[in-house]
Amino acid sequence: MASLSKLLAQIADGLNALRAVMESERLLLCEGSLSGSHLQRVTEEKSSLLATLGWLEQQRLLAWSAADSAAQVQWQTIRAQTQTLREMNQHNGWLLEQQMAFNQQALALLKPHQEAGLYGKDGLASGRVDGGVRFSV
Repeated sequence: MASLSKLLAQIADGLNALRAVMESERLLLCEGSLSGSHLQRVTEEKSSLLATLGWLEQQRLLAWSAADSAAQVQWQTIRAQTQTLREMNQHNGWLLEQQMAFNQQALALLKPHQEAGLYGKDGLASGRVDGGVRFSV
């Protein structure tokens, strides 16, 4: 089992990496054109980091009984950072909801304007004419 100080350092490094990933996620969500593949990659990376941090937390709990005062200070710093990350995650969730609502509005706006029936099943132009003359050969 690793020492508590080493575990706390690994947790701090993991939180720093998570912060960078969440910042990338925020930037993706703020872009006008959201790429599903980029968002999926960021989400997978975030999930992996969270799983690693969960395992490190279990190890920390096992090592906590032998903690010294330096580790206590380090732990308080980590707690403050996790609070900041929680707030960032809530904000990113809000941005994602806004992006989804915007996409739904755009789809709702475009849907009535779809050109239905321009060509029939036989591949010929349908009988509908929107201004202009229809010619047939």
